[in-house]
Amino acid sequence: MLEPRQPEERPTVNGRSAASEGNPPVLTPVPLSIDPNMKTNPYAHAPRLPEGDSVDPRLLVGAGTSAIEIEIGPGRGGFVFERLAADPEIRMLGLEIRRKWATIVDDRLRERGLGDRARVLAEDAKAVFPRFPPACARAVFVHFPDPWWKKKHHKRLVVTPELLQQVCRVLIPDGELFIQTDVSERAAAYAELVAGEPRLVPLHPHLGFTTENPFAARSPREHRAIADGLPIYRLHFRLA
Repeated sequence: MLEPRQPEERPTVNGRSAASEGNPPVLTPVPLSIDPNMKTNPYAHAPRLPEGDSVDPRLLVGAGTSAIEIEIGPGRGGFVFERLAADPEIRMLGLEIRRKWATIVDDRLRERGLGDRARVLAEDAKAVFPRFPPACARAVFVHFPDPWWKKKHHKRLVVTPELLQQVCRVLIPDGELFIQTDVSERAAAYAELVAGEPRLVPLHPHLGFTTENPFAARSPREHRAIADGLPIYRLHFRLA
C-alpha cells in the first residue's frame, strides 16, 4: 500500500503561508566566505613622489639646495648602496618602475639608517623628470636598461631623445650622464642618440665610450657581467 503523501512545508509569515498571501518566500541570506588564498597586491602602497605639478627631489633626501644623484631603474639597489658607502656626502634618488623593488629597496635603505640620504620610489623617469626643477642633479645613471628588441616595445625604451632633453634640464652645468649596457647594438644606438644632443659632451674621445666605471660603485648586473667575462659598454658625458 502506498504511503499517503505528506503536504509540502511552505515558508510562513506570522504563521500564515507566504504563498497564500501572494508574497515570495522569505529567504535567509547566507554569509559570503572570503577565500584566504585570494591574491592581493602587497605593493599597492609602494613609495611614490608627492602629488603636484612640481616636486623638488632634493628635499626628499635631505639635500637642501645641493644637487643630488639620480639612478633610473635601480632594480635591487646594489649601485645605490655601494654609491652611498663610497661617499658619505652623496644624496641619491632612485626611480624604479617596478613597485616590488621600489618598495623593498626603499625599506632596506630605511632599515640600514640610510633613509635620510636616499630613496627609491615607484616612478617612471620619463613621466616624472618634467616635474623636477632645473639644475637639481649632479649625475644621472642608467645601468643596463632592458633592450626591448621588438618594434612594438620600442616605446618602453628608457634612453630616448625626450629623456635626454629632460636630463639636460635637470643636470647642473658639468653634471654627468653615465650609461652602461652589455648589448653592443643598444650601446651604438645610445651613442647615436646622445650625439644628437649638443649639450651633452663626451668625456672620452670615442663617442663617449670608456672602459672604466669611475663612480666606485657597481650594479648587480655589472658585477655579474665582469664575473662572466662579458663586454660592458660604458658611455660618459657631461653637460656643457
